[in-house]
Amino acid sequence: MLDFLRRAVSVLRDKQILRRLGVLISITVIAIACYILFHLLRNIDVDEVLDALKQSDPRSIMLAGLFVAAGYFTLTFYDLFAVRAIGRTDVPYRINALAAFTSYSVGHNVGASVFTGGAVRYRIYSAWGLNAIDVAKICFLAGLTFWLGNAAVLGMGVAYHPEAAAAVDQLPAWLNRVLAFVLLLALFGYVVWVSLAPRHVGRGPWTVVLPGGSLTLLQIAIGIVDLGFCALAMYMLVPDEPNLGFVVVAVIFVSATLLGFASHSPGGLGVFDAAMLVGLWQMDKEELLAGMLLFRLLYYIVPFVLSVMLLTLREVIVGARLKRLRQQEGAADAKASHDVLRSGKYGDSGT
Repeated sequence: MLDFLRRAVSVLRDKQILRRLGVLISITVIAIACYILFHLLRNIDVDEVLDALKQSDPRSIMLAGLFVAAGYFTLTFYDLFAVRAIGRTDVPYRINALAAFTSYSVGHNVGASVFTGGAVRYRIYSAWGLNAIDVAKICFLAGLTFWLGNAAVLGMGVAYHPEAAAAVDQLPAWLNRVLAFVLLLALFGYVVWVSLAPRHVGRGPWTVVLPGGSLTLLQIAIGIVDLGFCALAMYMLVPDEPNLGFVVVAVIFVSATLLGFASHSPGGLGVFDAAMLVGLWQMDKEELLAGMLLFRLLYYIVPFVLSVMLLTLREVIVGARLKRLRQQEGAADAKASHDVLRSGKYGDSGT
């Protein structure tokens, strides 16, 4: 069965069907989101949104900022885990943290995070001797951690409160609960599968050894903590009334986040917002929009600015270091040439 699936995927990849299907899905998701946003926002009062922003509780904003910071701190363990998994234990944590923070914040804002985030990672890790294949493996394992965490959070959340997902996907609550249990069973099956024997994906130098059972559970835990902090940040910024509870907001938030990733739009712009507005329809739209704008500021804009500053500072430091090394090499070459000339001069005079 596994060999059949691999052959099917190989055929689809060779004919570029998967890429075309991905583009079609992205366009479809964005088109539906734009249609929904047009109908939801056409009667929005901008002045009320601005008033809601001004009246936002500073304590809630501060707590949301702390949760966002905790979420980005957790993201650093995505790279730490992935780099250790490919056997590069010599790369220090500070490099993993820099690569994770900058690649995710740039990828979130620019869009097509697989390529933009991968380019940032390569720029940082190549200085430590990692090649493009190593970076591709790191991106794959980090992405696997993200998706495993999403599957666990979404599965448990929807199983506990299927009505929350129903507000987004418009499916019956009982069907959402069934799908949630199927997702959790698939996740459990995956953990058992990688526990029974070493599993590989890819071919040749691109082969990646999947983490075993205990390490997969660690991946799931990292993903759950990351998403938990992000959902808490969003929960602190949505309107207090009506109080739907953290689980409802978390399920809708994760669903909206996944739809945003599926669209490949920068920061899930439009798609994430439409899903949140549809899922949290009970809340005042102007107040909810104000909270979502604050979330974008804290989770997207601020980290992006910090990442650009860190990457610029790194380039300046690396450039200065290379210039100093070239000067030292130039001075050493000049000294060697001078010594050769002197030895040749005195050698001629003594002949």
